Amino acid sequence: MPVLTADRVASALRAGASARLLDDVPPRHAEGDAVAARNINTAGHTRVPRYVRGRRGTVVRDHGVFIFADAHAVDGQRKPQHCFSVRFEAHELWGEDATAKDAVYVDLWDDHLDPLR
Repeated sequence: MPVLTADRVASALRAGASARLLDDVPPRHAEGDAVAARNINTAGHTRVPRYVRGRRGTVVRDHGVFIFADAHAVDGQRKPQHCFSVRFEAHELWGEDATAKDAVYVDLWDDHLDPLR
């Protein structure tokens, strides 16, 4: 992996910390799909926040294919897959007392989501 020198910092920030991959990986979900965040209870690394685990949401954007961060943090695997922005309504996360207009958007990979039919 190349060293990030001071003269390359600005261009690296513009490109983003994790570059989008060109791997041809079919998405498991599409915009508008109802999904549930998996209830992952691992002793290791996961990017799934506890407050969305097991909760229902809607895919609002497909960011494209990226290295699966959970696997990469453990053993350096690339395991390329789609990363999605998922909208979780506030009442789904915090109950009926939550404001009806509020929602939280969380970026999650294919392996974090189950389809709801």
